[in-house]
Amino acid sequence: MNRFLKIAIVLSCLSFVINSAKAQAISNTRYIKAGKLFDSEKGQLLSNYIIKIEGSTITEVGNDIEIPTNAEIIDLSEYTVMPGLIDAHTHLMTLDNLTDDTPMASKLLFEGDALRVLRGSKRAKSWLVNGFTTVKDLGDSGDFLDVALKTAINEGTVDGPRMFVSGPIIISEGGQVPGIVRKHRTFIDDEYTIIRNVDDAINAVRIHVNNGADLIKICSNNTPNNTSLTIEEMKAIVKMAHRYNKKVTAHATSDLAIWEAVTAGVDGIEHGYQVSDTTLTLMAQKGVVLVPTDISEPLFDKYFDIIDFNLRREASKKSAKNRYKDRLQRAIKAGVTIVTGSDNYINFEMPQGEAAKHILIAYQEEGMEPLDILRSSTYLSAKFMGKENSLGVIKKGAFADIIAVKGDVENNFSTTMFNLSFVMKGGKIYIDSKSLSE
Repeated sequence: MNRFLKIAIVLSCLSFVINSAKAQAISNTRYIKAGKLFDSEKGQLLSNYIIKIEGSTITEVGNDIEIPTNAEIIDLSEYTVMPGLIDAHTHLMTLDNLTDDTPMASKLLFEGDALRVLRGSKRAKSWLVNGFTTVKDLGDSGDFLDVALKTAINEGTVDGPRMFVSGPIIISEGGQVPGIVRKHRTFIDDEYTIIRNVDDAINAVRIHVNNGADLIKICSNNTPNNTSLTIEEMKAIVKMAHRYNKKVTAHATSDLAIWEAVTAGVDGIEHGYQVSDTTLTLMAQKGVVLVPTDISEPLFDKYFDIIDFNLRREASKKSAKNRYKDRLQRAIKAGVTIVTGSDNYINFEMPQGEAAKHILIAYQEEGMEPLDILRSSTYLSAKFMGKENSLGVIKKGAFADIIAVKGDVENNFSTTMFNLSFVMKGGKIYIDSKSLSE
């Protein structure tokens, strides 16, 4: 074979490779036509926008984008398109039955790590197919089983939302498992990181960071047990976590527990059921977010059905909802940032991801406006995690985590949010009921 023939063959092969690469690039580029687009940064709806996606990333968003001939188009012109939802308080490795008197003890003693993470993977997919493309998983997940599940999702072994995980909850003596006799109390060490002094607190953060935690979860007070962390212990945790650029969020249900956690420098408060205006003002001044983990009226009804509770049923539901509403409205008035979190670890006899979505309905029942709820469930949640340029937004450079719903989100919010038609995470489509119905 002469030299010129060799060159011709090489050039021919090179041309084939280049053309194949171009064809692959074209096939990897898609355009979404959005009838309405939720701008999560500004909290407003835009009309007739186009989203250009290349691979797993959004590369262009606008209403004047030219779509090439023969391009792959996902037509969502009859839908409201928005960033994938973010649930900022989950426990994917936990599901408690309401009729079980000792759910946590049973789980720790009899379920085992392998079974827990396998069940957790199914629950993770439930969140994803219900429109949650990201979750913040906050403990109750054994000895870093949340890190294992996150790894499996990231490598494509199982389907699920993006996970930001805390590892075991850092907590004071007793954890959150009541009624354990003294000689058996050590078994809860498999579920929590128990600390007893400031040195323990500092080292606990190191252990969590070394094992792959994305943030730190503590219990300022560890209800239903009575003990709590000291301010000095919490300050040590916060200082060490911030050294490694990790946020700290605190389970805190009483006003004292919330005030002490905020004083210690935490970044977020989970639950915050009993909180004074003074403490809310302090939270706003320090930029501490609140994750209200409330229950919707339909879930209350389901809860009462399961436990067969009928005495003063409506009065009990109304009383709880009034307390939720009072706290949420005072927090908003004080200027506290609200971030959406379901805390759904209860078996409501429906897919957990579906039950989790009821948190959106709970906020609306308590007077929060639909677009504000969506902003809390996307942009503000991503911002808490320092990911507001890649998650919770539809803009250039962000992950192509996109969902679409059918209906009017402003005037028929509850029905529309459950009328999910499209779910994409990282450019991969998981739900496309739109095309199935055509």
